[in-house]
Amino acid sequence: MHVIEALGGNRAFKGCDVMERTIALLGTLDTKGKEFAYVKAIIEKRGHKTVLIDAGTMGSPSVKADITREQVAAKAGYSIDELNRADRGVAIEAMAKGATLLVQELYENGKIDGIISLGGSGGTSLATAAMRALPVGFPKVMVSTMASGDTRPYVGIKDITMMYSVIDISGINRLSSRILANAAGAICGMVEAEPLEVAKQDQSEKPLVGATMFGLTTPCVEKVRSILEDNGCEVLVFHATGTGGMAMESLIESGFIDAVADITTTEWADELVGGVLSAGPTRLDAAGKMGIPQVVSVGALDMVNFGPMDTVPEKFRSRKLHVHNPTVTLMRTTLEENRRLGEILAEKLNKAKGPVIVFLPLKGVSGIDKEGMPFFDPEADKVLFETLKKNLDPRIEVRELNYNINDPEFAEAMAEALLQLIRNSKVN
Repeated sequence: MHVIEALGGNRAFKGCDVMERTIALLGTLDTKGKEFAYVKAIIEKRGHKTVLIDAGTMGSPSVKADITREQVAAKAGYSIDELNRADRGVAIEAMAKGATLLVQELYENGKIDGIISLGGSGGTSLATAAMRALPVGFPKVMVSTMASGDTRPYVGIKDITMMYSVIDISGINRLSSRILANAAGAICGMVEAEPLEVAKQDQSEKPLVGATMFGLTTPCVEKVRSILEDNGCEVLVFHATGTGGMAMESLIESGFIDAVADITTTEWADELVGGVLSAGPTRLDAAGKMGIPQVVSVGALDMVNFGPMDTVPEKFRSRKLHVHNPTVTLMRTTLEENRRLGEILAEKLNKAKGPVIVFLPLKGVSGIDKEGMPFFDPEADKVLFETLKKNLDPRIEVRELNYNINDPEFAEAMAEALLQLIRNSKVN
């Protein structure tokens, strides 16, 4: 029988208060079988069903799986014997591929309502690969020895809840039993939770707008958001920290977002110069490709981001630097960098299939790019503005306003323009 068919359906009511849900448990049952069995028992005690998926390749599983390692390997085009003989890295990559395909299939067929995993570095890499293939909003919990460090490689742009295991996931003891019970309770709470009705009212009728924000463009974005919401839009604000921009681009490409207020394009400064908050070379592609209305500005293109001052690369130490907070050091972009940024933004926006209006704040592109502030540099801004205008397709309207980006008048102009573009797109 097909793996998915064998699992049957779910979503039946159990009792009168909590709807029975089905939670996938994905991991290596040769090394973590006892721990998975413990979490499985707690979840089932809460009245939910489980699907235990074995992605181990070495020793024998210590607990019976609902989906075996043989099935996972086969989904990736391997036999388990082949992977037993393979390098560990190759085996993990293959099992991650098979587990991802199986988990996607379970989700698409309505067989699971959440997923949880436990693991060290290899198990975390494997399980989170499958989690990243699931949509935003689908409950995901990863208990990991890696969760107190840099989790970006595991989380990517998805809403994976990373829980630090504190100790290695090896046995059930007085500490691990509490941590694993908390994790089981977390995934149960997630699958049981429903948005409040007030949050769901008329959402399908509201245009969904993506907006980009940084700390130093917050007043502008908050004003734009307020105006858009007062006029019947729903606004998703993305923090322009690299993953934020990537997340917005991904949601636009998936057809989730109807219009964009791309106020804070700062991630391109990091991509160009080598800062730590790059969103990659495809930033600013999705909205144009999808043909949705967009208003675009040059928010925080005066800065490149680094960590604490002692992490700034030596080659930049003589540049104009500003300590934003103990963990963030900002570097002012140069005339040449602003020229290149103008060219890049123009190249991206020229490809847009839908309506675009570009807004230029002539009195500064961030909260610290104004008279008396550390990054005030009218000459650098002028190079950015003039290069962008020179290289933009004539069909793209440019509005130059004699305000700083955070002045309320600038925000009002951007919001009103986007509302008009949305109205026009509905008419057409």
